[in-house]
Amino acid sequence: MDWKDILASKVNDGTLDREEFVAEEPVDIRKPDVLHVTIDRKGRKGKTATIIEGFTCPESELLDIAARLKSQLGTGGSARGGEILIQGECVDKVRRLLSDMGYKVK
Repeated sequence: MDWKDILASKVNDGTLDREEFVAEEPVDIRKPDVLHVTIDRKGRKGKTATIIEGFTCPESELLDIAARLKSQLGTGGSARGGEILIQGECVDKVRRLLSDMGYKVK
C-alpha cells in the first residue's frame, strides 16, 4: 500500500474529512489598474517628462515597477504618490512595457 491508498482508506472509514485536503485556488481580488500615460513639460524648465498615473498598488510595488521601467528605458525618473515620472518623451515605449507587465494602459 502506498500513501494514496492509506489516505483513501482513512477518508472512506470516516477517520479523516475529505474537505481538509481540498485546496482552494488563491483569488486575486485586486482589479487590474487602468493607467494613464501622458507627457508633461510644465514646471520642469522646458524638459519633457512622461507621467504614468493610476496605480493603486503599495508604494514598494510602485518603486519596483519604476525601477524596471527606468532600467529597460535607460532613463532616470521617480515614483511617489501613486504615479511614476520617467525623464524624457517615451510614451510609446512605456505603454508597450506596461502592457507586457499585464497593466491596462490608456
